[in-house]
Amino acid sequence: MRILVINPNTTASMTEKIALAARSVSPPDVDITARNPATGPAAIQGREDGLAALPGMMTEVARGRDERFDAIVLACFDDTGLAEARMASGVPTIGIGEASFHAAMMLGGRFSVVTTLSVSVPVIEENLETYGIASQCASVRASEVPVLDLEKPGSEARNRISAEIHRACKEDHPAALVLGCAGMADLAAELSEEHQLPVIDGVAAAIGMASALVRTLRQ
Repeated sequence: MRILVINPNTTASMTEKIALAARSVSPPDVDITARNPATGPAAIQGREDGLAALPGMMTEVARGRDERFDAIVLACFDDTGLAEARMASGVPTIGIGEASFHAAMMLGGRFSVVTTLSVSVPVIEENLETYGIASQCASVRASEVPVLDLEKPGSEARNRISAEIHRACKEDHPAALVLGCAGMADLAAELSEEHQLPVIDGVAAAIGMASALVRTLRQ
């Protein structure tokens, strides 16, 4: 099975981090290819960046279709262009936002989301409404960490995200916590241990769901 993971922004270091996260949860028979567009924003922070990323992302979707991948994962938590990509790809196409929401719901109880900047919150809240699951989300919280700070060694990004998770646990009492950015993929395990609740990385959730869908369709 071949799964294409598309990072819709152009930051190669984030694509490499996403690829590592995807491969770490992939079954032995799943081959992961991770790519990002050649043109577009370096980070997706809000609606305008999402719109700017669409042309490059859709070029990669078309390339994946032509190369006959079995499934595509869009590694942007805003699920940028997800509906358009599904129409164009011809294969199961999973957004990491939607995948992580459903994974959190399956753990029972309501969940909270901790994302990067406040500008991303309205997009995520609209997606929850569109998916019909807004009532299952206790809150969408911004850690006020710029996306590219997640790529900077020694930045305060991890500590600020952890602090916001602490506030979510205290105020929301969630059954699970969802990390609202693909660039946080390497933090899920240690944050889960630190806060003693399931912390869900959307990349891992989407890979699991994509591979399961492919197997279901092959039966």
